[in-house]
This record gives sequence, C-alpha cells and structure tokens, in this order.
Amino acid sequence: MSDFYEILGIERNATKDEIKAAFRKKARQYHPDVNKAPDAEAKFKELGKAYETLMDDNKRATYDRYGEDGLRDAGFSTSGPFDGGFGSLNEIFESIFGGFGFSNYTQDPNAPQDGENLRLNLQIELEEAVFGVKKEIKISHMELCDECGGTGAEKGTKAETCPVCGGTGKVQQVIDTPLGSFRQIATCPKCLGKGQYNSHPCKKCHGEGRVETERTLRVNIPAGVDSGSRIGLAGEGNCGKNGGRTGDLIVVLSVKEHKEFKRRGTDLFSTVNLSFPQAAIGDTIEVNTIDGKKELVIPQGIQNEEILQIKGVGVPVLGNPNKRGNHKFIVKIQTPQNLNTEEKQLYKKLFEINRNKKPASKFIDKMKNVLHN
Repeated sequence: MSDFYEILGIERNATKDEIKAAFRKKARQYHPDVNKAPDAEAKFKELGKAYETLMDDNKRATYDRYGEDGLRDAGFSTSGPFDGGFGSLNEIFESIFGGFGFSNYTQDPNAPQDGENLRLNLQIELEEAVFGVKKEIKISHMELCDECGGTGAEKGTKAETCPVCGGTGKVQQVIDTPLGSFRQIATCPKCLGKGQYNSHPCKKCHGEGRVETERTLRVNIPAGVDSGSRIGLAGEGNCGKNGGRTGDLIVVLSVKEHKEFKRRGTDLFSTVNLSFPQAAIGDTIEVNTIDGKKELVIPQGIQNEEILQIKGVGVPVLGNPNKRGNHKFIVKIQTPQNLNTEEKQLYKKLFEINRNKKPASKFIDKMKNVLHN
C-alpha cells in the first residue's frame, strides 16, 4: 500500500507549508498535461489523495496511526480529489492555493462520491466466541431518499442553473493586497459548487438526497473470534452520492471476561484445587470445561503450580473450527486446616516415615507448617 509521505517526498513531521510546497512541485512533474507517461495520471491522483489526507488534521492523525485502512474504518472517504477528473494545472493551483498558499479546493460535488463506512462495536460472551453465534444488530445508516430518488428535489420539480455562477460551480474573487491584486477561484456559495440550485428541496430529505434509516441485520460470527476481530458487511454503510458506491459496515468484536476461564490464544485456562492426599497418590476428578463436565486424571506426586490439560476442548482456530486448542488446569494444592485428632495422628505418622528421606520438596515443608500450627 502506498505511503502518502513517500508519494509527496516529505518527512513524517512535515508542516502544512512543506506539504503544500511538495505538492506544488510534484504536481508540475506529473500532471497529464505536462507528463505524457502512461502512469502519470495515476501518480497525479495519488498526489491529490496524499495532499488531501495530510492537510486535514483529523485524517492525518488517523492515517499516521492506522494507515489507509484505518481511514476507511473511521468512515473517511478513501477516494482522492482528482478521482472524478481534474482541470488544467493553473486551475488546480488557483483552486487549491488561491494565490496565497491556503487550501480552497473541494472535490467536484457532482462527481460520484462513495458512502461512508460505519463501525459498530459488539460485545459477546466467551462461549459465543468459542462456538460461533448469529446475532441481531440494529444500525442507523444513510439510505437513498425514496421520496425524491436521491435527487434532493421535490417531486415534479428539477434543479435550475445557478444564477450566481451560471452553472460553472465556481466564482472568481479579486483580492487586493499590498503586493497587488490577486484573482482567486472559489466554490460558488449559492450552489456549493454543483452548478445547479434546487429551489424546491425534497421535504423528506431536505435536499440531501439521503435519509437516516434504522435497520436490523443478522451477523454471522464464526467460531474462534477474539477481541479485536472484525466482520465486514458489504453495502451496509451509508449510501453514496451522485451514484457513488455504498459504504460498508465494520463490526468490531470484544469478548467479555469469563468468571472461571481465561483465554490465551486458542487455549483456555482455569485452576483446580487438590488436597494433599490427592496430590500424593493421584485421583480422577470432574472439572468444568467450555464443553461441559469432563474427567481429569491427577497423576500421583503432582506438585503445586504444575499444569495438566485436556486436549481439544479449547478455542477453535479461526477459519478451521475442527482444530481446537486445549484446556489447561493450573494445580493448586490446598493445605488442610482444622485437623481432628485422627487426621493429625495420620499426618504425624507420615511425617515420621519421611523424616529420614531427602525432602522431596515443598510437600514436606508444607507438612511441617501444618503440624506445627
């Protein structure tokens, strides 16, 4: 994917004046009126997209952090200012720099404009992330006005040629400065650059051509998703203008914390509490997994903090639900408390038997602590 800073030939900390100067230089080099190379037009359009993004503080901040995909996810249009065509080099410089180096350029309002992408944050349970689920969601997005068909004009009427700009969408202004008079081309304030003026706007959409509508959609969430996973619903964003494509809806998932299980990748973790006898001689116990109750074999001599596992009952690999991770159990050996007389005698006898052996470890130390309390 193209780097906007490389396209303009500037550093990432470039000022707006440096961005303008770089664009002016590159535009002279690649404008199709000057450069007849086959790729000149494509490079000139890339220049326009880079310039427009980096001159807008909000777009630039989003681009610096997330790149061009981040602009799309945030709802910014990713089409460049020259995607719908461009005029002469002098006209571009006048419209963008206005003779003073400040931007007064706007995209042709009559050119097709893509609809904005929308983002919806959706929280799901761990079980839903593991096994997949279908969810109903409600969204509000812009749809083509069914009253006027997107024209913005009331039925039975049509737009008229703008009386201010004569249909060009632009007006000329002469600005007097101590350095002399400068001619500037600006967007017509009456028709906002469209060249036509709608004196009878549609009452439903107020001349916008789009109306906000709430819809209920079903989202298919596959098994194995995690927090940060994204699901794209094509054509469910805002509708475009002037025949532009409809944007997409991006559903961003977050998985709630589970009261018992922790997730790391495709593995699930939980703790299992064992008594001294269970740890010493082994046992078979029933444990909870995401699939329900399962039997877990405890080998004799298990130590505190060791990990046992049941394979294939973890989280599925996204896109391959038949391949699953494991459920791992962290062993916690519980020190017995409030021993009765018989129990205390048994532990003392066990302690005497093991007195002359090399300490196998923390097990004997824990025994001492128990018996001396």
